Amino acid sequence: MMLYVTSVKLEGIHHITAITADAQKNVDFYAGVLGLRLVKKTVNQDNPTVYHLFFADEKGSAGSDLTFFEFPGVPPGRAGAGDVHRIVWRVGSFQSLDFWGERLAANGIEAERAGDALRFSDPEGLEHELLVAAVGDEPLIADHPEVPAELALQGFHAVCAYSAEPEASRRLLEALEFEPVDTGWEARGERRGGLYLYDEAPDERSLQGAGSVHHVAWASKMDEHEEWRERAISGGAQPTPVIDRFYFRSIYFREPSGVLFEIATLGPGFTVDEPVERLGEKLSLPPDYEHLRSEVEPNLRPVTNPRTARAG
Repeated sequence: MMLYVTSVKLEGIHHITAITADAQKNVDFYAGVLGLRLVKKTVNQDNPTVYHLFFADEKGSAGSDLTFFEFPGVPPGRAGAGDVHRIVWRVGSFQSLDFWGERLAANGIEAERAGDALRFSDPEGLEHELLVAAVGDEPLIADHPEVPAELALQGFHAVCAYSAEPEASRRLLEALEFEPVDTGWEARGERRGGLYLYDEAPDERSLQGAGSVHHVAWASKMDEHEEWRERAISGGAQPTPVIDRFYFRSIYFREPSGVLFEIATLGPGFTVDEPVERLGEKLSLPPDYEHLRSEVEPNLRPVTNPRTARAG
């Protein structure tokens, strides 16, 4: 029988992974328009024939890391019960909302202002919200010549999921030390927190495709990872064994609403195979996949990173 240390908490959202049909257009929007940094260009370790792109702050920090699997030409997705349908980012001021409303409009993206928030969808339909959030967490900001640091995105605040029966998730979320908040739950550790919010599910069924969220990952300290697996089991989940993703270690399971959860470790991190100043500039393959480079790389469509293109 495992004895739990009650002070153990998840450190908010680690990363969010979605699907794109076009890696270049995806990079143009997230690294070009939204001002995030492409911090890792690698492959999907479960399907190494396709890209896995990681966008984050300047250091590639967990808590700001939005990732995409590219499945070229995949049809558009549709969020339904059991899906995360909106990603909520922190910004520092109402001036930031003004800035982003103008910047998005200049790039052909319609946005809707609602009080302290700005909502829009990316070119493939993935919903985002920028929220003026009064929290003390460190702002996780990327450098971009067209985005002043004080107006930049500051990392994740929440994910919003559709659920037909939110109460069914209580046992598991309590086992994972989430705390109840209005319309959902919060995972807050020593340094960072993130919200998991529920909305009423639409009648239309979920379709996974371009612009849909694949999973949300919550952040664990390295030495607590096995304990989180045991806690997930005690809450009724059926987690995978620990999987070494090279940049972090992971377990996966579905919570009762149907959303795919991952618990990922805070480390080793993206600088394990690239210096921080060169993150995302080349195709990085974990050691177990390096022998596939001659087969994989020629079949991946080249991607131009706006950041390195400007530098050149």
